[in-house]
Amino acid sequence: MKRRPATLLLVLAIVVNACVAGAGGITLLRADVPRAAAEPAAARLASGAINAFGLDLLGALRGVDAGRGNLVVSPASIAIALGMARAGAQGKTAAQMDAVMRSLASEEHASWLNALDAALAARSGTFRDASGTALPVTLRIANAPFAQRDMAIAPAYLEALASRFGAGLRLVDYRTDPEAARTAINHWVAEQTEQRIRELLARDVITTETRLALVNAIYLKAPWLTPFPPEATRPGLFTRPDGTTVEVPMMALSEAFPYAEGNGWRAVELPYVGGSLALTVIVPERLAELEASLTGERLEAIIGALRPRPVELALPRFGIETRANLADLLAALGMPLAFDPDQADFSGITTADRLYISAVIHQANIDLDEKGTEAAAASAVIMGRTSAPAEAVVLRVDRPFLFALRDVPTGAFLFLGRVTDPAAAR
Repeated sequence: MKRRPATLLLVLAIVVNACVAGAGGITLLRADVPRAAAEPAAARLASGAINAFGLDLLGALRGVDAGRGNLVVSPASIAIALGMARAGAQGKTAAQMDAVMRSLASEEHASWLNALDAALAARSGTFRDASGTALPVTLRIANAPFAQRDMAIAPAYLEALASRFGAGLRLVDYRTDPEAARTAINHWVAEQTEQRIRELLARDVITTETRLALVNAIYLKAPWLTPFPPEATRPGLFTRPDGTTVEVPMMALSEAFPYAEGNGWRAVELPYVGGSLALTVIVPERLAELEASLTGERLEAIIGALRPRPVELALPRFGIETRANLADLLAALGMPLAFDPDQADFSGITTADRLYISAVIHQANIDLDEKGTEAAAASAVIMGRTSAPAEAVVLRVDRPFLFALRDVPTGAFLFLGRVTDPAAAR
């Protein structure tokens, strides 16, 4: 008789590293191998792959629901979680994942994500803003799988988790108490994202067939290098895609910012304190046209064209959130085998059970105001078994726009999104 599929959950959420028992008495199983050395050049290569992959996902989300307005995703978070799954993929399943992810986590480029993680780990610290005030920047990225406590895991996979992702397995019991495991994962995610993501996993996500949750999360809190004066914020009209208008709080600042413009678009970049993180805002004349033609190469070209010049900037405050199951989108992008319970090959993780991805849940949110930006992202991939000129430019961001919150040294997009209605509550 055919056995019922059992699931493997890959969760993108922030992880606290541990060597013995984790929070709540959860035991950690980890290979005794050091984290691999990181090369800066590999981090930049990882960023190029992540950015192209992220734009594919953003486009797919728009295509699935044409009514979607505001959107935000974390390409880095999704790529890291899928990278942990790819470390155990074999054969055609691995080849399809490599094609969609631009070989980001392939065996040939196994060092890429590790190098990017090492680079991003250096972004947190205390830095001075334009007035000389010392302010903290927090950027946390970490990984930790939650595994069925008696599941046989391939030693090579344990070594890959430790050397490439700095992670071990947190042992739980999905088989006898899936709700306790779900609660533990959600509690951990909420704690590590400063309560910004409180319940990543709904009750129907974790079942008695779940076997593994590969967890990654990103939390960011960064103040602007030059904050917007609160007293300069005034109500202003923002035109939605359908031509209607809404009144929103418009922040205002006159400052030298990196700026560029081209055929049908204008862009400005706002640096955060420390100079390693920045938010690029792209304001197109027609959002749909720009989105349809936007590739990783074109977005990089827009960013590369930015040059400092005086800018009189008006930008709406906004807070947006997106939650989506990306499984069907990823399958449609070119990796269907990973989601097929009869054909998926993740035998590099375990041969005791046949695993497949049954869901990829991603949740991201971002809030932007006069002081800076706070954002978080968490995702879950579910798998199963079968068996400067002198004259200032005026840029009033009063119509739909795109944004990319990126790591400047590597170019990686930590958050990517669109805003069509700043007044919509997240």
